[in-house]
Amino acid sequence: MFFMHTLHFGFPLFGLFIDNTTMTDIDPGNNLWERFVSGSPSAFSELYDAYSEILYKFGMRYTSDKELVKDCIHDLFIDLHAYRGKLAKEVNVKFYLLKSFRRKLHAAHRKSSLLDFNHWNSDDSFGVNAFSFSIEQEMIMDEKQREMLDHLASEINQLPERQREILYLRFNQNLDYEEIASMMQISVPTCRTFIYRALKQLRGKLEFGSVALIFFWA
Repeated sequence: MFFMHTLHFGFPLFGLFIDNTTMTDIDPGNNLWERFVSGSPSAFSELYDAYSEILYKFGMRYTSDKELVKDCIHDLFIDLHAYRGKLAKEVNVKFYLLKSFRRKLHAAHRKSSLLDFNHWNSDDSFGVNAFSFSIEQEMIMDEKQREMLDHLASEINQLPERQREILYLRFNQNLDYEEIASMMQISVPTCRTFIYRALKQLRGKLEFGSVALIFFWA
């Protein structure tokens, strides 16, 4: 079932990953996937329950059209069910689903004009103002931390679209460089270069406390 409350980007705060919905312990691993591709009806439902919110949250980084995002998730799982006999048993489940879902969002763009940003192409697209903090997150911060992290979010949102998306995939979705490169159809060295340039730009604009956060990332 979808969680229809407002979803926010979660930053690692000096080693503490605030947004629990994207921590790696939510990933049920390959056992669930293997059961699914082997034909288990319960595994299909479990797979949907485990990943639908992650996919919904991911999709809302690209568009404010909730129905479009939900339709793409629905279509993705219909395809998975229809072709599960042909799917590989050994995959990185989260990466496979994110990559497939991202492709569906791009395809849906060709039929919709409701996306947040002005330009979308096959490689370079990520919504403006994609990074924010929830009320719950801000409640555990003091005023200085809130100001620092609001500044950090503001600076990240000013990065080029592709850099924003790569940072999100690397540090929020915990994808490795090879997976990000495959998803965005770029080389691994190019992926590393984008992250290096983004972090370098952020370091040049942020005060010491925020810079410490960026160095923790790097």
